[in-house]
Amino acid sequence: MRGTKRKISLPRRFIVDLMHASMRVPFISFSRSLDIGPFMAARAKAKSPPGWAAVFVKAFAIVAKDEPVLRTLYVKLPWPHFFELPRSVAMVAVARVEDGEDCILPEKIPAPEEHSLAEIDAQIRRAKTARIEDIPAFRKILMASRLPLPLRRFSWWLGLNVGRMCANNFGSFGVTSVAAYGPGALHAISPSPFLVSYGMAGPDNRIDVILRWDHRVTDAVVITRAMTRLEQVLNTEISAEILALAV
Repeated sequence: MRGTKRKISLPRRFIVDLMHASMRVPFISFSRSLDIGPFMAARAKAKSPPGWAAVFVKAFAIVAKDEPVLRTLYVKLPWPHFFELPRSVAMVAVARVEDGEDCILPEKIPAPEEHSLAEIDAQIRRAKTARIEDIPAFRKILMASRLPLPLRRFSWWLGLNVGRMCANNFGSFGVTSVAAYGPGALHAISPSPFLVSYGMAGPDNRIDVILRWDHRVTDAVVITRAMTRLEQVLNTEISAEILALAV
């Protein structure tokens, strides 16, 4: 069948490289339905509640603050070892439309546990609407995506296997979701050692959360403990901060 050749755009070329790098990570996933009744009650009282992405970014960073393994990377240079970060670095999947094409680009949020929900939410919202050239993380991504394929592959390999470079370029965890577009479970992959995705909150005040992780870094017992703590954080620290916004 005859077809039409189409050029791969820079944002789509980034996704191609991202998937190539992600396939090398031995991911395992764990899902759980969280009871977030107190959080939903607090959210209902806020006039302009922060977006769900900001909520999960800060909540997971709070969990990781007391669980160092959730801030740990597996890198190979100069030899295979673990690289523990002093603070979390979140990478949030931001949906945009560039030149008429839907695309996803990750926005970098360093140390989200040290910032307010309002600040995190404002950064994510700006990443959705500002010019792509005005977002440093996006500029860096597109600049790297312009390189020829051999140089891109080498730069990705190097960036993923040197501790500091890996943290700066790919973060310690990612957050992604398609809940804004309807129900469904998203089983995404990423080079980051931890990836959080969430669904829509149901009428029973429960929300499905999926946590994928690099099995080289830790085991399921830590992840189940982290998921329990995530539920607690949403219903306590995060709820309290949202209630403060309602005053």
